[in-house]
Amino acid sequence: MTTPTQRFDLRVYYEDTDFSGRVYHASYLRFMERGRSEWLRALGFEHGALAGEQGLLFAVRGLEIEFLAPAAIDDLLRVETRVTGIRGAAIEFSQVILRHGERIAEAKVRVVALKNGRATRIPRELRSRLDAAR
Repeated sequence: MTTPTQRFDLRVYYEDTDFSGRVYHASYLRFMERGRSEWLRALGFEHGALAGEQGLLFAVRGLEIEFLAPAAIDDLLRVETRVTGIRGAAIEFSQVILRHGERIAEAKVRVVALKNGRATRIPRELRSRLDAAR
């Protein structure tokens, strides 16, 4: 299953960098988290509403990341997010961070839907919107 790519642009700020002025490795994870949140928002869902109304949360279950080139303060980055698979309670994503079209980081991320601390199936409405987006 492949869905359209969601794009999210962001600027690198001082708080994202380490002492050298380069983006700290953990900041890339935050950038990708924002990309997945914007992907969800583009489908018409918000984390806060899902958690409040349905008690549904998403947690990262697995992550594989490659750092290809450094980013620095003031760089404008683009996070591209697409779904590569969905099964039961899990959604698999491919995410890429680009600077002026150059890939600087890429990741495979698997998230699991949780309700009351336990894995739960992806809600039907979200599943149907994913299917419609293909």
